[in-house]
Amino acid sequence: MDTHPAILAFPQAPGDRLRLALRRLDDALAEQAAAVAEFRAGIGALRQATQDLAGSLGQYREQLDTTQAQVAHANLAARQLHETARQMEARAE
Repeated sequence: MDTHPAILAFPQAPGDRLRLALRRLDDALAEQAAAVAEFRAGIGALRQATQDLAGSLGQYREQLDTTQAQVAHANLAARQLHETARQMEARAE
């Protein structure tokens, strides 16, 4: 594979050079516009992903709060059961 760029003939007439320069400028502007559009699309996708993540984290937080309440309730029930068993054992003695 040839790593050297191809040599292109450059127009000699000033008007031709100006037209070529303007055409290349138009091409560069079109590439820039496409790149900006792609960048904006990427930003939009990132915004959506962060919103989705925020929603998921909110749901996760709610589930953790529910689980915490259930664990606290189970802990209280276990302590009450333990205390009842201790009192029954004390009466049996």
